[in-house]
Amino acid sequence: MRAATMAATTQEDPMAKYLLLKHYRGGPKQMPNAETPMDQWTPQEVTDHIAFMDRMADDLRERGQWVSGAALSPEGTFVRFDGEGRPPVTDGPFAETKDVVAGWMVIDMDTLEQAHEAAAYLSSAPGPGGLPLQEWIEVRPFLGNPTTVTE
Repeated sequence: MRAATMAATTQEDPMAKYLLLKHYRGGPKQMPNAETPMDQWTPQEVTDHIAFMDRMADDLRERGQWVSGAALSPEGTFVRFDGEGRPPVTDGPFAETKDVVAGWMVIDMDTLEQAHEAAAYLSSAPGPGGLPLQEWIEVRPFLGNPTTVTE
């Protein structure tokens, strides 16, 4: 039996898109500022946090690196197909609170390192008491053009 040799290639975009996901996972133990849910912040703390997020988006827009972003409600539903002619299943699985996504940004960056720098800056957004949240930001690259497989 002959073993096939396969090579995969992808075309690179001049700028790569990255998804920055803000999770309700908290920050380091010595900086638990991200553990307090936003509905327990003062109105001024919420205003300051949103102003920071708006400034970051404006800065990214000015550099041509902004694509999109939004805050998300903690409510949500998991849905899956349950067979032809049957209604969708909407009962579970249920994410733990620490796994709820608080919001997202899509950015265009030249390198993954630049995306990491943007995520670190986003993690410094103010929270309770005006202190940096130091929350975890997940950086996920978008898939580029489909992989071409050759034998």
